[in-house]
Amino acid sequence: MTDPRYLAVKLLDKTFSGGSYSNLQLDSGLKASDLDDRGKKLCSAVYYGVIERRLTLDHIIGGLSSRPIAKLDSIILNILRCGIYQIMYMDSVPDNAAVNESVALAKKFRKTSASGMVNAVLRNFIRSGKEIKLPKNSAEAMSVKYSAPAELVKSLTDDYGAEKAEEFLANSLEKSVTYLRLNALLCNEKVFYEALGGIKAEKLRECCYTVESGDLTATEAFRKGYFHVQGLASQFCCEALAPTEQDRVLDICAAPGGKTFTMAELMNGKGEIYAFDLHEKRAELIRRGAERLGLTNIKAAAGDATVFDPDLPKFTKILCDVPCSGLGVIGSKPEIKYKNISDFAGLPDIQYKIVCNALNYLEEGGTLVYSTCTVRKAENEEVCERLLREHPELEAVELPEMLGENFGTMATLMPPKFGSGFFIAKFRKK
Repeated sequence: MTDPRYLAVKLLDKTFSGGSYSNLQLDSGLKASDLDDRGKKLCSAVYYGVIERRLTLDHIIGGLSSRPIAKLDSIILNILRCGIYQIMYMDSVPDNAAVNESVALAKKFRKTSASGMVNAVLRNFIRSGKEIKLPKNSAEAMSVKYSAPAELVKSLTDDYGAEKAEEFLANSLEKSVTYLRLNALLCNEKVFYEALGGIKAEKLRECCYTVESGDLTATEAFRKGYFHVQGLASQFCCEALAPTEQDRVLDICAAPGGKTFTMAELMNGKGEIYAFDLHEKRAELIRRGAERLGLTNIKAAAGDATVFDPDLPKFTKILCDVPCSGLGVIGSKPEIKYKNISDFAGLPDIQYKIVCNALNYLEEGGTLVYSTCTVRKAENEEVCERLLREHPELEAVELPEMLGENFGTMATLMPPKFGSGFFIAKFRKK
């Protein structure tokens, strides 16, 4: 049988060298392995844990290794990261086991000459009392403590102040919650609970549930279309647009389709939703999801959100969930936080272009919701303020109350209360 730690190191080496999405890398690695459930859980915990805490782990290794991090063999570096992670953060793994397994991994990867160094670094860390020596500078200390690049710490601090930035980064390291949206068109709560089998779900609010870990796609509830997975903040985004049976809705950047499905259900499977994505493959994901959920009021197709299509009709309601930096979901997709902030510089102009194009399709008196899964003000408030400045035909509209809070016309939702970081703003065409 495959060694779960061996697979974790192998996948981490691929992820850090190739920059692919962690969830896709892990899923394909686990599917190709012969690991049992226990092995899969250990591999997943170590793999995600190392990605999430990479900068912290590297800071510790850098203080213990005689060779600079940049000069270490990538496999040996990932073995050390996995070893330190288990010693520091996994109470279920005895320290000795973490050391011995790491030394054995060096040999399995045919790096026998480095096995002594692996042993020394890990044992020295244990002897030091597992201490993390934080830098004296507060921003640098935050970067090491929460494994967040310095430029991300600066960006968050500039937008929200040091205290809120630290709170956000601390929350991103907590265990992420999985939220489900009940499909009330196909089942009631009792039937839903029974069809989940051994997976326990807890009701949070109308049609919204949290679940413990488990393979949701293997359940009868999934096969029968009784739910789809959707973050709490995303569900509020759909409710902010408030589509009804009488509406024709445009979801202009729709894939993989979670918001499309929730809106179709809010419309009781009636009215019309046009759902577009740039790529046909992703439009097909929406079609397949709609079919599983029994939603016949969705028309999914490939389309460029930045280019006007004169063949499309006018819409009473439009959702613009635009491409963004994704910094609001670093709790569940930790690799996002290691991207350079400069990579996001062009996003506000793309986002603005998409929302301006969407306005061409909006009927007079119609409403538009602009949303992102980031907390960067440059992609959120600043885009919306520009929209109001340059489009006098638009007015900002009050958002509904969300979990007892009133936000006005623009809302930045933060974890842990709202599950992840998210932004919603609502407009009406006069």
